[in-house]
Amino acid sequence: MSNGNLFASLVANHRSAFFPVVKFDLATEHLLLMNFTASNTSITAEVLASTESFSAYVSQELASANATFGIGGYDEHRTVYSRSKVFDSLEGIEPRRLHLGMDIWGSLDTPVFAVADGYVHSIANNEAYGDYGATIILAHRISGLEFYSLYGHLSLKDLHELEPGQPIQGGSLIAHFGPPEENGQWPPHLHFQLMLDMEGKEGDYPGVCRFSERDSYLANCPDPDLLLQLLQYAKPPLSTKHVS
Repeated sequence: MSNGNLFASLVANHRSAFFPVVKFDLATEHLLLMNFTASNTSITAEVLASTESFSAYVSQELASANATFGIGGYDEHRTVYSRSKVFDSLEGIEPRRLHLGMDIWGSLDTPVFAVADGYVHSIANNEAYGDYGATIILAHRISGLEFYSLYGHLSLKDLHELEPGQPIQGGSLIAHFGPPEENGQWPPHLHFQLMLDMEGKEGDYPGVCRFSERDSYLANCPDPDLLLQLLQYAKPPLSTKHVS
């Protein structure tokens, strides 16, 4: 059995070991399925021209759908990464466009919670334009299998509360959605990603890869919704508008 299949089986057999990373009330709140691929023609060059216009677009989409959060993005080939050179490669080399985590778009300062018991693996401020900004990576072990969870685009104040090796209880408050000036210049959201192997990295792991590297990266980065179980509640927008 591959590590990916082993992980999926482990999750299914230990469902009670996992916790929501954001608070969401199924009875009263709504989730919007968001699309950042080329098929969403409402994301124009004008929308991506500035963090302010992109933030206005996300806010309008959420408000129009009466949604608390917008979610999606795993294994999504996105056009929005053209806004940052972080995702470009040398001339003639394929840029990075395939998203490896799940994004949860919402309000500034939304609380973020640990997905499972573990400890702080590493923290960092990946401050380049378009990068994660404030980042926390936790390490977990369940039934002998170690895996890692990455929380990106956070508030810098949260990094001061943690240190590598610190024990973390599943479901405990660890962070908040950060403002653009602290989250890599993105609309407020959480990038949540799973890794089976950190490959020696600390405080960072690619959240976007080249499409030609898709199979190897997805093998190491399982679908976050295996743990979060949110997509079943998300609905696509009834109509699409854009802010220019």
